[in-house]
Amino acid sequence: MEETETEPIKILGISGSPRNMTTDFLVKEALQIAKDKYGAETNYFSSKGKNLNFCIHCGFCIRTKEGCIHKDDISAELYDKIIWADAWIIGTPVYQGTVSGQTKTIMNRCRAIVARDPKIFLNKIGMGIADGGDRIGGQEPAIQTILNFYVINEMIPVGGGSFGANLGGTFWSKDKGAEGIYEDPEGMGSLKKL
Repeated sequence: MEETETEPIKILGISGSPRNMTTDFLVKEALQIAKDKYGAETNYFSSKGKNLNFCIHCGFCIRTKEGCIHKDDISAELYDKIIWADAWIIGTPVYQGTVSGQTKTIMNRCRAIVARDPKIFLNKIGMGIADGGDRIGGQEPAIQTILNFYVINEMIPVGGGSFGANLGGTFWSKDKGAEGIYEDPEGMGSLKKL
């Protein structure tokens, strides 16, 4: 039987951090692992320094099927990448026990894409990464928020399996950025399992 060549999986990494630190490092690290281990084609979006307008639930996207009323960096830079990707990695710092405002804004604004085509995300794969300054600072609730977003949009949420990465990659930076992550072997182990 003749083997056919398959196209590499296309993975988009999204960092919901307003700072270019730990979350960005982790999402880029996950993309690099996917590229090195599986030959994935990757793309990246960071919310740092971006103009991200909140979804105001105005209904423009539903009435017109022409995208979002906001013309900002999500419309200009992220929507095409989201559609392009077969799989997503959403990374967030933990803010008040859950996702950052930037992460939530990105997820909410996906409504404009789904309004145009309700099945556009069907069966895409999604994983979550969360980092915090404390070991138990809200990483799992943040990841659950990301996984719930995937379920609502008919994507397939993935975790790293039992014993170390049940819901996703959880990291304790000790507020030291990437240096703190390297000092967290449990966190790095959860990333590799994912």
